[in-house]
Amino acid sequence: MTKSFNLPGCSATLLALLCQAVPGLAAAATPDLDQALQRIQHIVVIVAENRSFDNLYGLFPGANGIARANPSQWTQTDHNGEVMPRLPRVWNDKAGHIKSDLPNRPFRLDGAPLNLGLAYKTPDLTHRFYQNFEQINGGRLDRYAALSGAGGLTMGHYDGSTMKMWAYAREYVLADNFFMAAYGGSFLNHFWLICACTPLYPDAPDQLRVQLDETGRLKRRQDSPASALAGPVKFLDGELTPDGYAVNNMQPSFQPSGIPPAAGGDPRYADPAGHPLPPQKFRTIGDALSAKGISWAWYAGAWHAAQADGARAPAERKVIYARQPGTPSLEAHHQPFNYFARFAPGSMDREQHLRDGDELLEAIKRGKLPQVVFYKPESSLNEHPGYADVLSGDAHIAQVVARLQASPLWRSMAIIVTYDENGGFWDHVAPPSGAGWSDRWGPGTRVPLIVISPFAKKASIDSTPYDTTSILKFITRRFKLEPLPGVRPKAGDLTNAFSFAPR
Repeated sequence: MTKSFNLPGCSATLLALLCQAVPGLAAAATPDLDQALQRIQHIVVIVAENRSFDNLYGLFPGANGIARANPSQWTQTDHNGEVMPRLPRVWNDKAGHIKSDLPNRPFRLDGAPLNLGLAYKTPDLTHRFYQNFEQINGGRLDRYAALSGAGGLTMGHYDGSTMKMWAYAREYVLADNFFMAAYGGSFLNHFWLICACTPLYPDAPDQLRVQLDETGRLKRRQDSPASALAGPVKFLDGELTPDGYAVNNMQPSFQPSGIPPAAGGDPRYADPAGHPLPPQKFRTIGDALSAKGISWAWYAGAWHAAQADGARAPAERKVIYARQPGTPSLEAHHQPFNYFARFAPGSMDREQHLRDGDELLEAIKRGKLPQVVFYKPESSLNEHPGYADVLSGDAHIAQVVARLQASPLWRSMAIIVTYDENGGFWDHVAPPSGAGWSDRWGPGTRVPLIVISPFAKKASIDSTPYDTTSILKFITRRFKLEPLPGVRPKAGDLTNAFSFAPR
């Protein structure tokens, strides 16, 4: 990759000629990247929910957004492959705010005729493993509407220029070629965020497994509509692949879990009769950090409240998946370390590394952050369609970023803000494919990523091909960790977002 250097009295051309004439001059003039990375003492990863790049940043100036899309990238087809005359209605829009006669193309959610701003909670969209794979359709991107329980809503996007994080993206680095690592939803993509792995449940009952046709796609039920215009598709779906890999939402064996404790059983555990995912033993980025003595923590909004809530009977629960206005709420399948045997209840690793979101704010205030931080906002602030809006989550994340910038640790910090997956929203850029990129699990749809740091390039768009495992690569490179085997060989490591020049 070509790099430019600003030496007093030297043009780039002259420097190049000197480097050719004088052996070793190029090496002396080029800063050693790994040495420069040592200036980053703290990495903070903030993970919001369920937005494609085009959904929020498709109108961002200079980025590969919707203005660069063409009809071949947005025209949606029906189950039989024929172009749909219009977008399907939003089948689960009970309020009827989203019209059913929208043309077959992207549309503004916050513009005429809908005028649904960033504070409006849209219906949820289908975001599951096999559906996302089929929506992408080999890179044609033409089955998003047909495979979504929210129909045409998948093609909606915003003018995000009023978002607070948009302002950070303009000042620092917006990556416009970053993809969620795995097809589908939050459960699997959180695993890929921490271990680049897909969890396994080899002895799961058959009723939890999907049914696939001869092409490897989900079988349709006999009562599934022939056309997406007549109703949402109905699948013989499940949580596991036929060979026992968990790809859709499963609950952890440890509380907080969506499965309450067994009557008379240990209140720290989910009832085994509910078939929670068995504790996993894959190696995580936490294991790699601990092995090198690097301090780290996963902070989650409402974590303490959810742990107490987990011990309660179903009728008494008010936090786990509760989502009541004005009360804290936690999505159990957004807490990936809670699925691992190493972090079982009562373990030292759990006590040391799984923390509450309020503890993060206090640690920022005291200037005592771990070297690597993951932060998951509580449910109402994570931007997930269906139960959260964009505006509240965006303001919350921007507030956390501002507190980090006000900390004395800011001078040596790198903040990465991203989304776990696309939430079922369409995007016009096909995920990378080929050796070193695509495999059985992904990558899936493009999502936003913003890098904020004193060392980040200024007002820059980074189009390097990345996926979620790029975050793992960046942490691994900075702290010289043993690499995790699942990271994708061709995914960038985020270092192109940095210049290490004084700002």
